[in-house]
Amino acid sequence: MQKGNISVQTENIFPIIKKFLYSDQEIFLRELISNAVDATSKLRTLANRGEVEGELGDTHIDIIINAEESTLTIRDRGIGMTSEEVQKYLNQVAFSSAQEFLEKYKEGSIIGHFGLGFYSAFMVADHVDVITKSYKDAAPVKWSCNGDPEYTLEDAERDFRGTDIVLHVEEESKEYLEEAKIKGLLDKYCKFLPIEIRFKDEAINNTNPAWKKLPTELTDEDYLAFYEELHPFSEKPLFWIHLNIDFPFNLTGILYFPKLTNQLEVQKNKIQLYSNQVYVTDDVKEIVPEFLMLLHGVIDSPDIPLNVSRSYLQSDRNVKKITSYITRKVADKLHDLFKADRAAFEAKWDDIGTFVKYGMITEEKFYDRTKKFALLKNTEKAYFTIEEYQEKIKENQTDKNNKTVILYSNNPIDHDSFIQSAKGYGYDVVEFDVVLDNHFMQHVEQKFADLTFKRVDADTVNKLIDTDKVQESVLSDDIQDEVKAVFATQIGNDKITIEMGALSPDDLPVVITKPEFMRRMQEMSRLQNMGLGEMPESYNVVVNTNHHLINDKLTGLETAEEKGELVDYLYNLARLNQNMLKGSELTSFIKKSVGFLK
Repeated sequence: MQKGNISVQTENIFPIIKKFLYSDQEIFLRELISNAVDATSKLRTLANRGEVEGELGDTHIDIIINAEESTLTIRDRGIGMTSEEVQKYLNQVAFSSAQEFLEKYKEGSIIGHFGLGFYSAFMVADHVDVITKSYKDAAPVKWSCNGDPEYTLEDAERDFRGTDIVLHVEEESKEYLEEAKIKGLLDKYCKFLPIEIRFKDEAINNTNPAWKKLPTELTDEDYLAFYEELHPFSEKPLFWIHLNIDFPFNLTGILYFPKLTNQLEVQKNKIQLYSNQVYVTDDVKEIVPEFLMLLHGVIDSPDIPLNVSRSYLQSDRNVKKITSYITRKVADKLHDLFKADRAAFEAKWDDIGTFVKYGMITEEKFYDRTKKFALLKNTEKAYFTIEEYQEKIKENQTDKNNKTVILYSNNPIDHDSFIQSAKGYGYDVVEFDVVLDNHFMQHVEQKFADLTFKRVDADTVNKLIDTDKVQESVLSDDIQDEVKAVFATQIGNDKITIEMGALSPDDLPVVITKPEFMRRMQEMSRLQNMGLGEMPESYNVVVNTNHHLINDKLTGLETAEEKGELVDYLYNLARLNQNMLKGSELTSFIKKSVGFLK
């Protein structure tokens, strides 16, 4: 038997490994299995070159739990090691001192940077045995270590090629002797490794996942089946993008477009990052722009720089190139769909519109590529690009400042009376019914100097498009002042602005409008949680001086009580139209309305 010390200069590294890697303890299994995969892959490469004699036989990897002996074994049938190779690869950890090591790498994990993947075993084991037999003509050996620089190396008995790494699991880590725990880690880290992994005599991984194949080799059913493998029981995706590039960096993957809800929901942890089919992380914000994190799928690249633990991404030029490539591929896919079958693209727009708008707001390059096919939907359910829509409405909806005014509604049901009034003037109205739209239209206004947006209830219909046209009132200025005073007295709220408006006789007698600027400020405050508190409600009460209930009935009443009762009713009718009448006020209004019918 040979004894010796692992080559660690001046200080013992093992306590440092345990201390610094404890939060990432579970990745020990990924590291050890990855080593086994590497050993098996190397064997296959050598065999293809004719450098291995005889048949390779079964080359799967076994994960074996022995709860009685408190051991966890990773067994491969790869190239194995000779005695000299064991001493070379297991007994030399090259750095100057533990103190220097701590200072340099105290901010992160250390697995991998010094070939320390194997030593991650000591995060959960107080003793490790390595029994190995090389594919070469060499005797099997056994290496043993108790988690300190001392080791033993002796002859061993082993009938077949490959390596067993036997972890004698310490008391605090007994959870890694539980089948459910190991099965969960295998499913997380090893689901798509290229060498078959077996646990409890069952294969647990797909060695040739869809993203490693060429798009020409896959059918729609194959893509859907792989999505089901990634996200069981999820609703089918709308479509997908197959990434495949080998210059100036290597990257493969598949990104799926899920159906999105009406609200903006960033679903994190839905894109998994792999490096040569080894799972790395599902936190991909460094290589995937935030808006693309709405997608689901897989990205695999050996060229993405990882820190020593292969758990975190490091920012460099390659990462920026990969980010740009993925953004461009997504935009190009959407453009291709738009050009190939616009009707089908429009049918998907309600599901992907949130995603596209989010990308346009947050990523300038994405905006530049998508502005020509981003769609607006009007209340007639017709779809237009921004330029198409501007051309459609500019003749009738251009104000005195030569700006085309896009009228919109965030709730076509509640705004129906306003929409119908706008249509009566020949105006068109689009639907903007997600929270993100408030940001989107401001972004578009910045990009299109000759465009502006206005909600359909932001003003009376005759003032929605600010032109020089003036409609005359049938009431004199003096009588208008009297009517305004009656409304002010009855409403009794100095925070509400009362205006006299010469509308069409067919318009409502009283209309409540919410100024566009104040409404946007309120919505932005709620959306961004600015911490300013809820902004006060601000609206205008516009009295239609050309409606017969105002210029005939109201002015014809004799007593202040009669006038007050009619004003109160008309005001509450306008509030009901804006969905502002609730609770006891609504109950009282309904009872009063029923009373009129008796």
